[in-house]
Amino acid sequence: MAQRLWDGAAEEIAITEKHEFLVAMVDGTLSLDRFRYYVVQDALYLTDFAECFRILARNGGMSEADGQRLHAFAKGAEEDEKALHNSFFREWDVTGAENATAMPNTLLYTSYMLRVCSTRPYAEGLAVLLPCMWIYWHVGKCMLRLREELDEAGTRRAVPAFDAWIDLYAGEEFEKEVKDYIGMVDRAMEDADEETIKRMQEHFNMSCRLEHMFWDQAQLLMEWPELKASRSSSS
Repeated sequence: MAQRLWDGAAEEIAITEKHEFLVAMVDGTLSLDRFRYYVVQDALYLTDFAECFRILARNGGMSEADGQRLHAFAKGAEEDEKALHNSFFREWDVTGAENATAMPNTLLYTSYMLRVCSTRPYAEGLAVLLPCMWIYWHVGKCMLRLREELDEAGTRRAVPAFDAWIDLYAGEEFEKEVKDYIGMVDRAMEDADEETIKRMQEHFNMSCRLEHMFWDQAQLLMEWPELKASRSSSS
């Protein structure tokens, strides 16, 4: 059932898997400034992502077993995924990353997820969170294949931090987590009417776009614009 959501966003996903930020991670040409920016923003994102799982776990429509599993997903986001981020922060001697400013696309994405999870039925909440997990697993596998091709051709500059990221999201443990979550979405869709599935597709598609925009933001090193008062024209 969840495959229907994926198929409905296939065009966007096909574009994202070739994002210049991700390709540059694989071939080793991505600047460390861009990667550091991304990791700080992703750490902020994961805090809200974990909170979304907890919000859904408290939803009255969620079974006790699924609620417990959502709490486990929240713990995984905060501990397992952030463990990699924290290892980067130690390596770079970065402190206070948790107090960094969320940049525009980070805030846009997390605010959207939090709103859906807080105000909409749990099936829609499950759908809005799915792209983060599924796309990361998918692009991780794509990046792993590209890495193997470039290694065979001898045209890749290996960067340990980038390889660690690829190994995490292309790994078997993360794959298991994603498939477990997809199973939860499948069960929710089996019980959902067509109107609910339509809303789930809308949220899934929007999160797919926001995933792409999150990497756009890192590629551009996006900052909040400086606000300037406009000059009033004199007559």
